[in-house]
Amino acid sequence: MFVDFAKIMVESGAGGNGCISFRREKFVPKGGPNGGDGGSGGSVIIKVDAGLKTLVDFQMQKHYKARRGEHGKGSNKTGKSGESVLLKVPMGTIIKDENTGEILADLVHPDQEYIVAKGGMGGKGNQHFATAQKKAPRYAQEGTPGEKRKIILELKLLAEVGFVGLPNAGKSTLLSRLTTSKPKIADYPFTTKIPNLGIVRLDYSRSYVIADIPGIIEGAHEGKGLGLQFLRHIERTKVLVYVIDAAEDTIAETYTTLKNELADYNPELASRPSLIVLNKKDIWEDESMFSIPPSDLGHPFIGISALKDSNLLPLKHKIWELLERVDS
Repeated sequence: MFVDFAKIMVESGAGGNGCISFRREKFVPKGGPNGGDGGSGGSVIIKVDAGLKTLVDFQMQKHYKARRGEHGKGSNKTGKSGESVLLKVPMGTIIKDENTGEILADLVHPDQEYIVAKGGMGGKGNQHFATAQKKAPRYAQEGTPGEKRKIILELKLLAEVGFVGLPNAGKSTLLSRLTTSKPKIADYPFTTKIPNLGIVRLDYSRSYVIADIPGIIEGAHEGKGLGLQFLRHIERTKVLVYVIDAAEDTIAETYTTLKNELADYNPELASRPSLIVLNKKDIWEDESMFSIPPSDLGHPFIGISALKDSNLLPLKHKIWELLERVDS
């Protein structure tokens, strides 16, 4: 089950209190203070696990609490620190404070960690407060409380290239032909219900990752269809590929619809370097069948047939050239 959004409560442990204690030995009637320090409270730590692909583990459990530190003891014994809680998330997870919307961390590297709730500090025992004037202090420091906060976990896939298109435009078929990914493919709209990733390898030193999201319909930025739910997964991409079903004479309208939806969701997306892919070239012969020829769109395009594996190698190289320009 693919889950890319979760709200949880995290709470770190309080620090233990310092101890008030004095030496009580047979031949030392007025022993000095020997109260130990309290232990530190446990923290809540979020760590990237490169093997995870979803936030599904946070659907059932919503509250995570670390243990408090033990109180200090006599004989200068420090209390045991509380056990921390380690939460594992996929690469690409963003942590937000639910109340303020502030982005606390963007976890994009393997094994990257973020302490989302730091454990309280242990209080100092009375041994620390002895002075020449006050040799038997009868007070110790209390431990500091832990942190409690509501956070949002939001997964954004890590890919250099994003496929966007209307439902049934052939994006999933194209992804399966360009990569080793095996997305669900069928001849009806919204076959793709979750984002899919695939790796394109040109040679041993050149490769890039493509993200395919469910089809976008007009009004996706307002929540229609499945678009709004998954548009976040192309926000990290460097290049966008507009996959358009060219079997119908609507390429200009389709391109405008897709670009407008991206602009309404995030204006920066619409201005990202991009390429138009006119799919199903096995059905259309040349530009003369279109009322508005693709060359009049004022945008780079390439005709391919994902079904027939036609013109896919030039497509791979065109995408690579776009990526090189972005990185240069």
